[in-house]
Amino acid sequence: MRKLTVQELLMEYAKGRRDFREIDLSQADLFECNLQDIDLQGSNLQQAYMPYANLSRANLQGVQFAGAELGNTRLQLANLANANLEQANLMRSDLRRARLEGANLTEANVQSADLYGANLCFANLTNANLSNTNLQQAQLTKANLCGCNLSRAQSAELGEALFDGATIFPDGHRGG
Repeated sequence: MRKLTVQELLMEYAKGRRDFREIDLSQADLFECNLQDIDLQGSNLQQAYMPYANLSRANLQGVQFAGAELGNTRLQLANLANANLEQANLMRSDLRRARLEGANLTEANVQSADLYGANLCFANLTNANLSNTNLQQAQLTKANLCGCNLSRAQSAELGEALFDGATIFPDGHRGG
């Protein structure tokens, strides 16, 4: 995996390059960066600082985002399948129609995010905070919601999701 500086990334992106697969941008400061349609598949962005970034339609499949700051980030139609978002902050992020199948969102903060139409099938949301999220038309088949906080989540269809006694449902009650 090749280490790339933020300056190199932004310069190449400005020239029209979009394929940045399997690069190391761990701990990078990408605050407010516009990286629409970028391909970062298999890259390392652990502990990256990316609030207010625009990653719409990005290919982020299998990306390591553990501990990353992604608050208020635009991720509409992004492919985050099998991405590691453990302990990432996605508070108030726009994840409309994002693909998150098999993603690891363990202990992630997804509070007040927009997950309208997102695919969360087989995603691990153990102990994640999804309070106040928009889950309208989100697919949660076999999503692991054990210990998850769904307090005041809107339009959550949890029929095929997995949960336990520690799960807090949208109405504020615990599972059983």
